[in-house]
Amino acid sequence: MSSSHMKRLSMPRSWPLTRKTDIWISRPRPSGHPIERCMALGVVLRDVLGVAQSMREAKRALATRRILVDGRVTTDMRRGVGVMDVLTVGDDHYRCVLDINGKLRYAPISAKEAAHKLCRIDGKTTIKGGVTQLNLHDGRNINVDDANKYNTMDSLVLDVDSQKIKKHHKFESGANCYLIGGSHIGSTATMSEYVVKRSSKDNEVLFGDFGTIVDHVFVVGDGSLPLDEVNA
Repeated sequence: MSSSHMKRLSMPRSWPLTRKTDIWISRPRPSGHPIERCMALGVVLRDVLGVAQSMREAKRALATRRILVDGRVTTDMRRGVGVMDVLTVGDDHYRCVLDINGKLRYAPISAKEAAHKLCRIDGKTTIKGGVTQLNLHDGRNINVDDANKYNTMDSLVLDVDSQKIKKHHKFESGANCYLIGGSHIGSTATMSEYVVKRSSKDNEVLFGDFGTIVDHVFVVGDGSLPLDEVNA
């Protein structure tokens, strides 16, 4: 089997596609997004947004260089477009989110909302010269001067054009969080407590009457997400 494709029957449940209409589906290239939280750009254009009727048309659309992901022109049909990514098709803008059924949705947003992107800090690394590097959920890395200001699981609001940090949301009690996994996927809740497990078990985040593992939590702060459109 080609590494560029996979069988539709074995594709992630988060992909909002039919399984038995065809045999194969394009596989996104390895990226910072896990395969369950992203889809190949060509598939998004053809099967989700409907701006192309075939992969050939999608390739032609990409050749116009009017399709951008996170503010950068891309011509790679297998480029993964994942959670929180900003997709621009001509004059239309979309943000990738997960709905309450756990399906990836590309919700329309305004040009003002498309100017920024929310990223989660998944790790911190010290590189050559003692510089602190923040490792974000979408695979990008950002160097910062103040190592103590940012912690793992905090969220950053980045300017799409300059890639500069515009705002910082801390991972702490009282934070407004968006859930990207578990039985409450696609909903928002206020964090009440963070429980660190002294074992091999995943750390847990509590939200009033329920809890989930820390990997399913994405701090959004006062940022707005197009959840009403996808959960309607």
